[in-house]
Amino acid sequence: MTQDIKIKISNLTKIFGPKAESVLKHVDNGMGKDDLLKEHQHVLGLSNINLDLANKNIEVIMGLSGSGKSTLIRHINRLIEPTAGSIMIGGEDVIQMPMEQLRKFRQQKTAMVFQSFALLPHKTILDNVCLGVHLQGVKGDDAITRAKKWIDRVGLTGYEDRYPSQLSGGMQQRVGLARALTCDTEILMMDEAFSALDPLIRSDMQDLLLELQQELHKTIVFITHDLDEALKIGDRIAILNGGELVQHGTSQEILMTPADDYVRDFVKKVNRSHVLQTKSVMTDQKPSKGSKSIAVSDMDSIDSALCEMLRENADCCIIQDSSGSDVGYLNKKDIAEVVKPLEV
Repeated sequence: MTQDIKIKISNLTKIFGPKAESVLKHVDNGMGKDDLLKEHQHVLGLSNINLDLANKNIEVIMGLSGSGKSTLIRHINRLIEPTAGSIMIGGEDVIQMPMEQLRKFRQQKTAMVFQSFALLPHKTILDNVCLGVHLQGVKGDDAITRAKKWIDRVGLTGYEDRYPSQLSGGMQQRVGLARALTCDTEILMMDEAFSALDPLIRSDMQDLLLELQQELHKTIVFITHDLDEALKIGDRIAILNGGELVQHGTSQEILMTPADDYVRDFVKKVNRSHVLQTKSVMTDQKPSKGSKSIAVSDMDSIDSALCEMLRENADCCIIQDSSGSDVGYLNKKDIAEVVKPLEV
């Protein structure tokens, strides 16, 4: 089945420095980040990125500090100008848009949620949430009605007349999310949006985002350095290293077939049994005659399947798809082999 691509990034390169275009040829010939800095005193932010981001998906872009993930997201709405490449959205290249068209694109098609919340301290919560729609040209009762809807949806009804300093960090981030959702754009960009929050609050915000996405079906580009967060919320995950795209795939693909040692090192400490689904590890080996089997969904986690096996004192799981058809098998030995730590 052909995937519906919302954002198509092609051959995107960003070099920071006064003569970026003149040193581009070295990057095109394979020069990496360290050598470019050492030999030409320029910083390679992104190197020939080719990435298709699917419509109505949560697409996570992750990597360590300096990997290029925040640089990449800022190219989508052209807050950063590239050295080379294209970004196609809705049949148009964002990189080639004249400034007036780009301004309208930013106002009407994209919204952004930041790690540091980016709230205006002298404005009330209601005024902060209205800011984006005011910039879109929506005024008066219409703007207030839309803002109050999303203030309520993020659980902040009653705080409309408070100021950001009167709210906790988690509550301020809810305001930032409400402001972005009030704009009702096709693309929602979230740059380390939950990274500054305490773990429990961060988990609550992740749950809220997933709940809202079930209703909204936005194209969400989510930046994080936290693999657990990426695995929890991402339909697909793109991993960057040194400005290069290393791997792009589902959580199942990245855990089962890491592209290189960098990715393998990233995922080695993940609780694989909690994340991997039975369909990713099932085999075609039928249970032996006389062994006790139970049926589980191909979408169940290995943890869930193992708990059912222990509860029923079963030897094997029969894996079934959404129609109830048998599609594979899984026994305790298979599980033990899959969940053991990866060697790097």
